[in-house]
Amino acid sequence: MTHDLTGKVAWVTGAGSGIGEAAALGLAGAGARVVLTGRREEPLRALAERIAAAGGEAAVEPGDVTDAARVQAIVDGIAGRFGRLDVLVSNAGSNVRERRWDALSPEGAQAVIAANLSSAFYASLAVLPLMRRQGDGVLIHTASWAGRYVSPVSGPAYTAAKHAVVAMSHSINMEECVNGIRSTVLCPAEVATPILDKRPVPVSAEDRARMLQPDDMAALILFVATRPKHVCLNEVVISPTWNRGYVPDARLGSRLGA
Repeated sequence: MTHDLTGKVAWVTGAGSGIGEAAALGLAGAGARVVLTGRREEPLRALAERIAAAGGEAAVEPGDVTDAARVQAIVDGIAGRFGRLDVLVSNAGSNVRERRWDALSPEGAQAVIAANLSSAFYASLAVLPLMRRQGDGVLIHTASWAGRYVSPVSGPAYTAAKHAVVAMSHSINMEECVNGIRSTVLCPAEVATPILDKRPVPVSAEDRARMLQPDDMAALILFVATRPKHVCLNEVVISPTWNRGYVPDARLGSRLGA
């Protein structure tokens, strides 16, 4: 199966590490010119150098994607420099350690909702006019298993925000399908990325090795980005085979069946 994005332009938010970094490398490897956005400029510069060394093209546009004005300025810059935008990978997100209702603060909730929901909204609002003019475009949003299933692990603010991202993406398809625009929301279970470092309960190296890896998500993102224009993957739910949410019940079932 061919994954060719030659001549296309992709914008990746949260590109400084984890899924965003891996996705940017994959998209660039398929021929896309990639725009990298994140809060920290140094990792973006290092990633752009890696892409260039492999023969690709990357532009660095650091910024806080919870700032609607900065998001719009980045997209305006993409339009001015490249004249088009074919793929958005809206991947920025974060969580806080104090995530239970008896520990979560209004400031923590606001930060989580802004990072995970507002950022995706602002990016979508900014890119849609450009994609409408093209009559083509793919938006790919990193939501979460927590965007489809409620559990106490991720906390209420993160869970609510990711559920909203799922709804947001589906609503884009409901309105923009007539404009040739497709939106896909990805709902991965645990992925071994730096966000795990913010878990209240530390995650072991053994457990991280069994999780989805950033490269797994990058391969999925590349697959979505290279589907024919008449194909829309509305939502993808993906997990590691060793799904830690299932393991306790699976083990209990084995004991009861013994």
